[in-house]
Amino acid sequence: MRQSLLADRGFCPGPVFRRAADRHGAVFVTLDRPLDIAPDLGVDLSYRVLAEVVEEVSGRLWAAGVRPSEQVVVHKADNVDIMLLTCAVSRIGAVPVLLSPTLAPAVAGQLLARLRRPWLITDGATLAGLGDVGLSGLVRRTLTVDEAPGAEPLASYAGAEPPPPVRLHPREPALITHSSGTTGVPKLAVHCARTMWNRLVPQQAMGWPTRGETAALHMSFVHSRFYHLLGVLLHFGSPLVLITDPDPAAVGPLLARHRPGIVETHPNTFVLWEELAGAPGAPLSRVRSYGSTFDAIHPRTVRRLLDASRRRTPWLIQLYGQSETGPVAFQVVTRRSAARVDGRRVGFGIPGFTRVRVTDADGARVPPGTPGRIEARTRGRILTYLGLQERYDRQLTDGWWEMGDLGYRGRLGALYLIDREVDRIDAVHSNLEIEDTLMSRLEELREVVIVRGAQREPVPVVCVRGERPLDPERWRRATTGLPALAEPRQWRFEELPMTATWKVKRGEIARMLSAVPQPGAEGTRA
Repeated sequence: MRQSLLADRGFCPGPVFRRAADRHGAVFVTLDRPLDIAPDLGVDLSYRVLAEVVEEVSGRLWAAGVRPSEQVVVHKADNVDIMLLTCAVSRIGAVPVLLSPTLAPAVAGQLLARLRRPWLITDGATLAGLGDVGLSGLVRRTLTVDEAPGAEPLASYAGAEPPPPVRLHPREPALITHSSGTTGVPKLAVHCARTMWNRLVPQQAMGWPTRGETAALHMSFVHSRFYHLLGVLLHFGSPLVLITDPDPAAVGPLLARHRPGIVETHPNTFVLWEELAGAPGAPLSRVRSYGSTFDAIHPRTVRRLLDASRRRTPWLIQLYGQSETGPVAFQVVTRRSAARVDGRRVGFGIPGFTRVRVTDADGARVPPGTPGRIEARTRGRILTYLGLQERYDRQLTDGWWEMGDLGYRGRLGALYLIDREVDRIDAVHSNLEIEDTLMSRLEELREVVIVRGAQREPVPVVCVRGERPLDPERWRRATTGLPALAEPRQWRFEELPMTATWKVKRGEIARMLSAVPQPGAEGTRA
């Protein structure tokens, strides 16, 4: 059932740019590369310009035949126009299905097979990579954002009149994203306007102190978190700097020019951006609020980011959750608290919206300080896993969602994260805790990941900044007092298997290590 744009307690990305343009006018939006769907617009845009792009593209989609409730897959090279295509699809009441550009073609094919013969919006290069998937049997029609042999370009419908906006019932599917896939083939998470509203409102409250500040974002455009943050920033009229290339050499001058007060990206990108703390032009000097979600963030990184700001009281907001739930716990870290912050502490439930608990194997709550399984009750939980209802139901117990993580509650109720349940190694209390310690003791580390070896021993995989080898003596001193670890394996950071949000796929690393002979010395690449 369709409703007006004033449908009660619902959030969809379709109207956000038009509402922001009508409310705030020509607030600037800066890109680090032109849009694939409108390259002639350049990189210096505005709310009004992007609202017009969304409406114009929605007219093209309508003219092509897309109708409300139909599924439209957006699977193309990473760029800001993924966001605009999503908004355009949503504006006409169709259901955007966002597939990461990093997915292997075979995996993308498996996800397409779970859908109802969707439309596909892609580009020529991505389409060529899907050549062996057999798209004709999976999708209704394919539209490309560029010219591609044998494909129908979206531009062929340029000039079509945009239809009036359409909004579905708040409990109908409105957006489909996928899980990270760190433990296997990703699952398709079905969101509705009501659950997305329940994620948006608490984040809007958190964003009130920084309303109107320039926001620099480097995030996955296929993750639901991006759209909630976008809704918050557009509501408050924040100028935007949208980044696709995280290379500090490119990001530094861009941030130095715009002096953002808000910066949000993936935790692993923040590690990369540690070097911006002392970069020319002081690109982080005006930051008041850092936002970190998707994964744990190392305390060393938090301290360096906060120290890089010249604002009187900068802070970092850490959100703990997953695609299926949205944020379920949060904490705010300041310069003062960063000095003693425990990297395993992820904070408290969001009052009025989420609750967290820790249980034993039988589902009974455990006392404070006792490790167990983390569960959450939240108004922002997805409707289902598309095509995997039984898998979805297995994670629910009387409304409590199993997060798949191990942790414990502190004496005052704070939640502490130990490890993902599937990554547990009996010989160590917490892989994540050891990683935080090593990152703090070895400044040259870009990343360290503890994975389970062939004999269930803890194997550290390390990435050092630059091309230099790991110093064996420094490693020996850094591991003093820690549980016994296997010899470190040195990889380049770019070789780590990661998701679209730069989460490291620990299980895949463990499989890769078991498939090759063990090295004879420290610092050898697997």
